Amino acid sequence: MEVVNITAIADNSAENITMTREEIMRENHRKLHEEHKGHESMHAEMLLILLVTMIIAQITLLEWKRRHFKSFQIVTSLALWSVPFVMCVIMAFWRFIIFWILFSLLTGIVVRKALQKPLQGSTPRLVYKWFYFIYKLTYVLGIIGYSIMILSFFGISVVFNVNPAVWVDCGLLIMYYGLYFGVLGQDVAEICASTMASNLGYYTPQGIPTRSLEKNICAVCGNKLLLNAGEEGIIESTFQLTCDHIFHEFCIRGWCIVGKKQTCPYCKEKVDLKRMFRNPWEKPHVLYGQLLDWLRWFVAWGPIINGLIQIINHLLGLK
Repeated sequence: MEVVNITAIADNSAENITMTREEIMRENHRKLHEEHKGHESMHAEMLLILLVTMIIAQITLLEWKRRHFKSFQIVTSLALWSVPFVMCVIMAFWRFIIFWILFSLLTGIVVRKALQKPLQGSTPRLVYKWFYFIYKLTYVLGIIGYSIMILSFFGISVVFNVNPAVWVDCGLLIMYYGLYFGVLGQDVAEICASTMASNLGYYTPQGIPTRSLEKNICAVCGNKLLLNAGEEGIIESTFQLTCDHIFHEFCIRGWCIVGKKQTCPYCKEKVDLKRMFRNPWEKPHVLYGQLLDWLRWFVAWGPIINGLIQIINHLLGLK
């Protein structure tokens, strides 16, 4: 009899413990529901703030670019250069920081030569060679990163006994490096191209050039166009635009592809890129340059706008 009573008491105690746990879970669920009561309206307010801020920011940036392009270009380049670096310092991404410092040092040396007065005759070619190298390197990195991601989606990584997530992360990282340094290099190259051409006097962003362009002078580099074997210097291929102005082929390609200038360096007539770049390998480069233009907003202004949204939510007590 005593054994039976002990067993019954044990069963009742277990049942009471079970009921107590259920009550605790129910109480926790009730408290959680109370804490989040009314959050639906808060989330709706946060979504509204997000949409309104994004629309206003986009309109503001477009108007700024249209009305004051030079200041917009400088601020955008500074944002491209500094914002990702600051974010990586906060998150301790040392690999990116090392590449960023290396890129900044080498590019700084090239930019310094582009800003010198008087401009040396070899400087424009040096500048275009450097930025064209960066352009092609980032273009290849972008393709490699994208290809790795596509291969992982098709399960090719399983053949090498590698987790697909590893390939996706690797591909995304390589593609980010290519796109970021491609955007940054392109913007700095555009500033250098305008500065060098302005220093030569054959080109001014607004107004009439201060120097008259002779027929045997390239308005991009300021050097002579050597067409005959009897002349001193290196004979180079030339290219004539639809406005009849003739330039070194390397210079005008650097001006249009690397420097993103789609106008004549002297008379500012629009350049027909489709007629100018007929080789198959050049057309993807033109499309890649357009892709970098589309991504600039996300790389430079995306984090800034996101930070602005976070500040607005904090000031309004929305968390």
